[in-house]
Amino acid sequence: MGNRIGGGFSWREHGATRPTGADSAGTLPVVLLHGLTGSSLSWEPQLAHLGEQRRVAAWDLPGYGGSEPLDGPASFAALADAVVRFCDALGEPRVHLVGLSYGGMIAQYAAAAHPERFASLSLLATSPKFGLDGTQPDEWRAARLAPLDAGQEPIDFAPRVMRAIAGPHISDEAYEGQVAAAARVPSSGLRVSLDVLVTHDSRPLLASITTPTQVLVGELDGETPVAYATVLADGIPGAVLHVVPSAGHLLNVEAPEAVDTLLIRHFEATEAP
Repeated sequence: MGNRIGGGFSWREHGATRPTGADSAGTLPVVLLHGLTGSSLSWEPQLAHLGEQRRVAAWDLPGYGGSEPLDGPASFAALADAVVRFCDALGEPRVHLVGLSYGGMIAQYAAAAHPERFASLSLLATSPKFGLDGTQPDEWRAARLAPLDAGQEPIDFAPRVMRAIAGPHISDEAYEGQVAAAARVPSSGLRVSLDVLVTHDSRPLLASITTPTQVLVGELDGETPVAYATVLADGIPGAVLHVVPSAGHLLNVEAPEAVDTLLIRHFEATEAP
């Protein structure tokens, strides 16, 4: 497992050596997209476990870690195109796409815009629209900009944020790992992400997503609850919904065994002849 830089991106990668772009059963690579205050370090359990079978790459969002900011105005459409450029930097024409929270939002736009690039789509702890619960975008954004305007960096408030969104059963190791992931999030990158996130509404796109999709949500997720996941699963043709017991919003590290099992089954089902 190691850090990589190329094509304007930084990422963490692990996996068995295989011919680049191979499209035989069991060989397609996996691309992992982290959440708002996460980074490539957010996916350590998946890099270790899924990497036993296939190439797995977790990016740093543009403007995070060592990844260059977007060249031009930030939007979900621009981020969807960035996902494709990241796959190009990997040398992979077709991948399994996995996104969590904000990364799951980006993944929806990527799958809708570039279906030929993705063999499967897994949406973890995410939503079809910002503010489904009535949250006002200006108020939400202002509250999250306040510590940045006061001179703090995301790592300064990450411990509080991670504790608030995690379920009650998260291990100390998993919690500390997610806090460490926030160290790769600069205030400039987070500001851009906050501006983009409040524009999120993929509902008009859901019916056009043809990539085989599964939606995973923690039973105890208060940020993107089961009701949000249900809208996604109902809106994407053929999508399957899985509710993971006793898990909160940091789904991939709170219940890594359950999540990895569901991911592997989904990958194998979509790769089957």
